[in-house]
Amino acid sequence: MEILWVLIALLMIGFVLLPFLRRRRGAVGLVPAGHPDAADPANYGFARQEELDIRMPGPDQDLLDVLDVVQRTQDHRAAQQLLAGTPADGEQRWQRVQAFAGAASLELAQRPGGVSETPGGQWLRVWRSEAPKDAGGAAVHAEFLVQQAWRTAAPGSDEFRIIMEEAKAACGEAALLAPGDPVPYIVELSVARGLAYSQPEFEQVWLKILDRAPAHMGAHLAALHYWCEKWHGSRQQAYDFAEAAAARAPEGSLLAAMPLFAVFEHLPEVNLVSGFYQSEVVSKAIHGALHAVHSARPDDPMLAHVRHMLIFFLVRSERWAEAMGQLIHVDGHVGALPWTLSPDPAAEFAVYRALAVAGYEANGGSPATLPH
Repeated sequence: MEILWVLIALLMIGFVLLPFLRRRRGAVGLVPAGHPDAADPANYGFARQEELDIRMPGPDQDLLDVLDVVQRTQDHRAAQQLLAGTPADGEQRWQRVQAFAGAASLELAQRPGGVSETPGGQWLRVWRSEAPKDAGGAAVHAEFLVQQAWRTAAPGSDEFRIIMEEAKAACGEAALLAPGDPVPYIVELSVARGLAYSQPEFEQVWLKILDRAPAHMGAHLAALHYWCEKWHGSRQQAYDFAEAAAARAPEGSLLAAMPLFAVFEHLPEVNLVSGFYQSEVVSKAIHGALHAVHSARPDDPMLAHVRHMLIFFLVRSERWAEAMGQLIHVDGHVGALPWTLSPDPAAEFAVYRALAVAGYEANGGSPATLPH
């Protein structure tokens, strides 16, 4: 009987993957490197898999330089200065707060400390003790606690709740230090999800964000998680939230891409529907995201996030040329959904990139025909 179940499982996996990896014009798949039929991403100037940066979705050289200084010297002052000079209501401040908190959290995971070893992320603790009234340090500390809760404890456990309650208090302290800054409330959206705020409680936090930064894409993505079926809402509530955000998006805003993220959050575990990625709901969401990308400022910090999500859906939809058009803008950085859900984001991204290249070339494309 066990063998029968294994055979059924293999048959179902094959049924799911075959339409994705084959086309009417011939097979499109991955072959070993060096194979005569291999489509080589390097021919397009793409970075090698081992060179892909998993820390952020797109380039932020100032942030990279400061992270290097902070982690090399364990001196927080460069991070403090960078955040002090980053506008409070912009997307970039939120991304930088996440990056500094993530760096400290990962350092602590790698060096938990002991009798003769200083724990990793010590620079953040020094930052908070030496500059307790610094709003940037307070926000980074709150986000650090949130990341620690999700990384080290099981949701619903006592340990998880204790860390999240500490994070909630840290959010309140950060908000008092910077009354006009939406970031402490954006951090609290993750706390709300973890501690299962009631919908009225969640709405109170959300209204404070809307008062400060009504078109903040990062805040909308954080809020979307709460409304998803797997947390405290439903598929319809998540879709309604995303579509309302897209409908009120100002010209040039990436909020028009929100429905695509809502679709991603509710993808079926196993897709047995032929043509799902060509369905009306997916096609409409892709269209909205493409329009948002084409209308957005080239320096919008959230642009790379939308491009990465588009790559996932465009490859799944076998829209190879459009996927390649997004790849040329973000290749080199993979610190974004959907890749960060994988234990190896660089490898996950590399598979989709290789499929895009193979599909593009199978339909007559080449490095010479790809516009830059």
